Amino acid sequence: MAQTLLTTAEAAKELNVSQRTLETLRYRGDGPRFVRVGRRTVRYPADELDRYVQTRLRRSTSDPGPGIA
Repeated sequence: MAQTLLTTAEAAKELNVSQRTLETLRYRGDGPRFVRVGRRTVRYPADELDRYVQTRLRRSTSDPGPGIA
């Protein structure tokens, strides 16, 4: 179970977004899955960031993505 867990800052850098954007996505439930390791501490498993990016891939601007009719 030796997964790489990234801080919000590290995950934001990996996704090339601001920490604020990542926090907003987390609040709305639209971002990558995370682990709450403390009352105010969250970490992002590196493989979840990869999975999140894969779910956001589109072929065109009109492509709604998987699961959206």
